[in-house]
Amino acid sequence: MIHIVRPGETLAIIAVNYRRSLQQLLAANPGITNPNIISVGQQITIPGLPDPGSIPFSIRVSLSQKQLTLSRNGSEVKTYPVAIGKMLSITPVGEFVIVNREPNPGGPYGAMWLSLSKRGYGIHGTNNPASIGKSVSKGCIRMYNRDVLELARIVPNGTRVSIVR
Repeated sequence: MIHIVRPGETLAIIAVNYRRSLQQLLAANPGITNPNIISVGQQITIPGLPDPGSIPFSIRVSLSQKQLTLSRNGSEVKTYPVAIGKMLSITPVGEFVIVNREPNPGGPYGAMWLSLSKRGYGIHGTNNPASIGKSVSKGCIRMYNRDVLELARIVPNGTRVSIVR
C-alpha cells in the first residue's frame, strides 16, 4: 500500500499509525536515506498491506447519522448503527484503512477490534450495547458485537474507511 505524507507527519508517526516498525518502513522505502527527512506529498510504501484500490469493499462512517455503511464496488451493501466519540474525544474525520484486527480484545472493545491507520482508533464491538446510536466513545466507532463480527468476516485489512461529519 502507498501512503501519501500529510502535513505534520514524520516517518515515526506513519510507522505508529500503520503498526509497523521504523525499520520495516525503511526497508520498504530504500530511497529514504534519512528517516527524519520526508516531505508532504511523498509516497511511502507500507509493507504488508494491499492497495485499498484493489479491495472491492469500502466503509463510510457518517458521524451525524451515527451509521457505518459498507459498500462493494461503490454499491451500498449494508448499513449499521454505531456509537461515536463524545464532545471531548471526537471521532477523527478523514481517510483511513484497516491495518490489523484482534478478536476478543477484552474490556470495553467487545468481540472484535479493527485498527484504523490512526493510532488509538478503531472500529470495535462493545460490552455496552445500549451505547450504540450515541456519542459516548473516546473517539472509536462502536458496533454491536454481531455487526462488527459480520463486518470483520467481509472486509480484509487494507479496506478504506472514510469518516465524514
